[in-house]
Amino acid sequence: MDPTAPRLAMVAGEASGDLLAGLLMTGLNARWPQLKAQGIGGPKMAAQGFEAWWPHDKLAVRGYVEVLSHYREIAAIRNQLADRLLADKPDAFIGVDAPDFNLDLEAKLKAQGIKTIHFVSPSIWAWRGKRIEKIRHAVDEVLCIFPFEPPIYAKQGIPATYVGHPLADAIPFQVPRAASRVTLGLPEDASVVAILPGSRRSEVQYIAPRLLAAAALMHKMRPGLRFVLPVVPGLRHLVEPLRRQHAGNVPLELLDGQSHEALAACDVTLIASGTATLEAALFKRPMVIAYAMHALSWQMMKRMKYQPWVGLPNILLRDFAVPELIQGDATPERLAHAAMAWLDDPQRCAELQVKFEALHLELRCNTAKTATDAIEKILAR
Repeated sequence: MDPTAPRLAMVAGEASGDLLAGLLMTGLNARWPQLKAQGIGGPKMAAQGFEAWWPHDKLAVRGYVEVLSHYREIAAIRNQLADRLLADKPDAFIGVDAPDFNLDLEAKLKAQGIKTIHFVSPSIWAWRGKRIEKIRHAVDEVLCIFPFEPPIYAKQGIPATYVGHPLADAIPFQVPRAASRVTLGLPEDASVVAILPGSRRSEVQYIAPRLLAAAALMHKMRPGLRFVLPVVPGLRHLVEPLRRQHAGNVPLELLDGQSHEALAACDVTLIASGTATLEAALFKRPMVIAYAMHALSWQMMKRMKYQPWVGLPNILLRDFAVPELIQGDATPERLAHAAMAWLDDPQRCAELQVKFEALHLELRCNTAKTATDAIEKILAR
């Protein structure tokens, strides 16, 4: 056993956090082959040797109203995890995204002398900017995935390091469109639409029916279209009845995961706002971003947002480069027509690809190594 290998506690709270943490762990394991990492995580982290005390999908809830119904269970998990970590202190705690869960936990651990690192800055530049005070008390360092974030923290005297986005390293710059179509059994000459309704139960509940109904309308407009819908593990039982109800006659294949293959293979995607939209941008794909949630949750969030955009590609480009249809605007008709507009305008698609290529290069920083370098320095303090 390597005596210099750290023992790290980590929490990733949903599919996107598990993906980012799994990529981070490739760098950690390369630096410390005897690394021990434990806490809350998913299959991507487990593949890197992570020991999950609770599964990551326990925390995969979004929206104020939706969180309330799960609050007791989530709070109990956080308290049990804190007690366990304080009884047997790790060398450091790394909270991966999930700020509503992680920041309170980090504050408790930091107060007891445990080094705390938050990987993926909360989007204080988009909404809930007052959270920066909570971050100040909770973390020793923020590892930022977007280049404009460290200066925000520097103004507040909070240590922060830009490490790039791990997806920009993981996703190839040249999109493997033909290979992905072979993998998915899709014809080379077909027009393919990828449907990505989100990775949380609440997202599937509110967004999937709209995207599936839009697919049904697109199929009526152009019967030759093919559709693929990557299903997050554990959510197929929710997606299948919605598919039968809203898109029963559509040539739509449900995939087990394989979201990257779907994005590489498609010509356009109807996609829920979130990390997946950045993945779509890195695959240089035209998209229509949709989002919907409980009406009360939306009213509360809407009052706190600072920017006109909600989709990550638009936020990073500071432009409505791709359409956003949110809440009441996310009707099947508008979604279908916005997606068809991409299919009918190759020049517009080519211009968007140039923007996404530049974005890909900006975010590519060998994040696994860069973040591990930063974590090693924090451990040495």
